[in-house]
Formats: sequence, structure tokens, C-alpha cells
Amino acid sequence: MEKIAVICVGNRLMLDDGIGPAVYDALTEDYRFPENVELIDAGCMSMDLLHVVRDFDYIITVDAIDGLDADPGTVFRFAPEDIGGGVAIMQSLHDLRLIDLFNAAALLGYHADGICYGMKVLNMHPLDLTEGLTQPVFDALPLLRDAVLAELLGRGVEIRNADGSVFVPPAGDQPDPCE
Repeated sequence: MEKIAVICVGNRLMLDDGIGPAVYDALTEDYRFPENVELIDAGCMSMDLLHVVRDFDYIITVDAIDGLDADPGTVFRFAPEDIGGGVAIMQSLHDLRLIDLFNAAALLGYHADGICYGMKVLNMHPLDLTEGLTQPVFDALPLLRDAVLAELLGRGVEIRNADGSVFVPPAGDQPDPCE
């Protein structure tokens, strides 16, 4: 059975940079996942996550994105290599990207496949430490959460609602939220 990690990256105290942790909260509060799926509230992406590449087959990363010409709240889906060298895309307030983690892990003989989900943010550089999301990012949070759920469903994961019932996406409510 494929082992999947969902790494939610971001700083809760830096406004929209907290989108990853907000998705983590939404997923852990409202859904239950089988043993082969682990959700990780990672804070900042760091080399401390090398064990995830070693131990999991597929990694989904959720993070804030800035530097793209899009409206705040727009959800994007990238292959790790698509954002590896792009100077136009900045993920969170940290410099390490998923591709950097994969490349470092490869030096140790570790390998995993993965995908990155990100949301264009309005403000990830507040003047003061501020917990919460700006309104357009908060309003679009369900789109990012649903994109992650759709990715998991597409990989054959059986998701349960918090009450234990099997999660079934609403019929006719499955447009691709990603560009």
C-alpha cells in the first residue's frame, strides 16, 4: 500500500503564510485518514523532513505562494521540479522547496514522488506577528483543502468524515480548482 505524507508548510504568525497550517487544521478536524496517510504540520520546510522522503512513497506539499500574477486565493498545482528554479515563485518565508528536499534526499539514496499545492496569498509579510488569514485567502481555503482531498481520492485513499462515515465528494461539485 502506498504511503502518503501531506506536509503543510507555513508560519501561523505571518498572516497568509499560515495557509499550510490552516489546511492541516481543516483536514485533521473534519476528516480521518487511513494508516498509510500521515498529515504533518511542518512549520518551515527543512532538512528535518528527510525522513519523510525516506519513509513515504508520495508527498503532497501545501504552502503559500507569492510572486505570480494571479488573484489572492487562486490555487495552483505544481510538480516539484516546476518550482525548483523559478525566481518568480516564492514559497512561504523559507528558502527550502520540495525539490530541494528531494534532491538532498537523493544524495542519501532516498526517493519519493510528490506534488505541490499552493495558494496565491495577499500578505505573507505582515509588519507585526499576526495570526489568521486575509479575507480572500480565508474565503478560498476550502478550495485548497478540496484540492488536497481530491489528490488523495485520486490516489485511492479512502477518506472518512470526522463522524466515521465514508467521505463522498458532492456530486457535480468537482470542478478542478487548480490552474
